[in-house]
Amino acid sequence: MSGPKVYITRDRLKEIEEELRDLKINARKEIAGKIAEARAQGDLSENAEYDAAREEQGLLELRIHKIEHMLIRTEIIDESTIPTDKVGMLSKVKVKNKKTGKENLYQLVSQEDADFEGGKISVSSPIGKSLYNLTPGDVVKVKVPAGTIELEVISISK
Repeated sequence: MSGPKVYITRDRLKEIEEELRDLKINARKEIAGKIAEARAQGDLSENAEYDAAREEQGLLELRIHKIEHMLIRTEIIDESTIPTDKVGMLSKVKVKNKKTGKENLYQLVSQEDADFEGGKISVSSPIGKSLYNLTPGDVVKVKVPAGTIELEVISISK
């Protein structure tokens, strides 16, 4: 299996491995119980609870597969080696929108770890691509769905 590398910290790797272990042990057991309970109700052809449990099982197995595939492509980044002189993977970047004056703090992460509400943007997103390798004081124009914005890199941290 191939795909883009997923860059994460050792702590994030532990979180993902715990989630996978929980899904494989507890969630599978829970869904197996739901399926058995629905089966005990009789005719499976008109059993909505059985269908729902089987669908839930399929979604669970898909989630497990996605996590396992991501772990194959994972590369651990030592947080102490994250440079603060230019924007890179896992950098925290404070930027200022030149038009509005609004400042935002983003952390560049892999696509699988992106959480815009949490300030984590994918390095492959328009903003992430534009900020990569910039240094404090650099200004870049970024094409986003709402138009073009101009961002200035204020600071970079770990």
